[in-house]
Amino acid sequence: MPSASTGASVTTGAAVSAPLAASVPAADSRMAPGGPGYRRMSFALFLAGVATFALLYSTQALLPLLSSDFGVSASEASWTVSAATGGLALFVLPMSALSERFGRRTLMTASLVVAVTVGLLVPFAPSIGALVALRAVQGAALAGLPASATAYLAEEVRPKALITAIGLFVAGNSVGGMSGRVITGWVAQEWGWRVAVGTIGLIAVVCAVAFRLLLPAPRHFTPGSLRPRVLARTVRGHLANPLLCRLYAIGALFMTVFGGVYTVIGYRLGEAPFSLPQGIVGSVFLIYLVGTVSASTAGRLAGRLGRRGSLYLAGATTTAGLLLSLAGSLAMVLLGLVLITAGFFAGHAVASSSVSHTAKEGRAQASALYQSAYYIGSSAGSTLGAVAFHAGGWAGTVAMGLFAVLGVVSITLFGTRAARTAARRVPAPAH
Repeated sequence: MPSASTGASVTTGAAVSAPLAASVPAADSRMAPGGPGYRRMSFALFLAGVATFALLYSTQALLPLLSSDFGVSASEASWTVSAATGGLALFVLPMSALSERFGRRTLMTASLVVAVTVGLLVPFAPSIGALVALRAVQGAALAGLPASATAYLAEEVRPKALITAIGLFVAGNSVGGMSGRVITGWVAQEWGWRVAVGTIGLIAVVCAVAFRLLLPAPRHFTPGSLRPRVLARTVRGHLANPLLCRLYAIGALFMTVFGGVYTVIGYRLGEAPFSLPQGIVGSVFLIYLVGTVSASTAGRLAGRLGRRGSLYLAGATTTAGLLLSLAGSLAMVLLGLVLITAGFFAGHAVASSSVSHTAKEGRAQASALYQSAYYIGSSAGSTLGAVAFHAGGWAGTVAMGLFAVLGVVSITLFGTRAARTAARRVPAPAH
């Protein structure tokens, strides 16, 4: 982690020698809970997370309506989600490079401006092809948010508060994803999907303005280089780090489960034996509030169980939720969704904060690679979940999810064994 800016040096008079003065630790001027600017920063990034996820997944709860309006299948309608997350995955790394040069706050602001502008155009899409294209552009614009936000936090927040700060940003993601789906569900039931996505666009405008007014100016950012060779060298260094690669894979696999489940849950609940109306289906996404809690408490969970222990628990919780969701009872399906959501957000918060903790240089690129893998997982989950649902019903989607969770547990187990092997190789200190 780059060294923080320091305050005035501490002395005890002229008698203090230069070596002694140099050994006195400087005050850490980065933000911490209870300190100046921390609440403004937390709320600003919370709002950025709300806007990002509300826009990114604004069509997910509306897929049955899109299928009906445009006369397309579930897998074709799912591309309105996959295109947005795929655009984000492709552009997050280039956007992170721009943030190294022009600053985190500047890029996050520009990304939100473009994304909300496109969001106001989405309701006027004349065809499913045009809608998918607009969503891809919107996802590419939103790519400037995730990696820049985590890099901003890594630079401006003290290390001990980093997991909590990132957890609050992830909590904003869960609130945005939840509110976007719930609002669109009820609005669409009365006025159609076009008014619904337009409403989300207007909400995102408000969040974007408040974000720019509240976020403190960065104090510890140092502009980097845009030279392709420098960027390529940084990326190669991150990809050569086994721990970072494991974290990237874990993020992608967790999101594959989550994206698949929530892409097709509307189809399942709208069909027999449940046959729920669109507004009620949208309200199911209130379960995202569970993610808000689990993400914001991930720091305390990691403090008790360790990072790998937290990932094991997140995987076990997600697995239990997938199995419960197979029941024919609506109550059991909803309980399953609660556990899936809690496990996913806890695992995501721990994995993403571990990336920022592990990367000592090029944090924006390290975070960008995580976000790229994460949203590739989202795109894959949305598409594969719909295909699996078409082929084998809800059981097919659950089987896909269980396979992905098995990958998470296997990777974490491999990391645990690798850490134990490395610890045994460390020579004992000489006496």
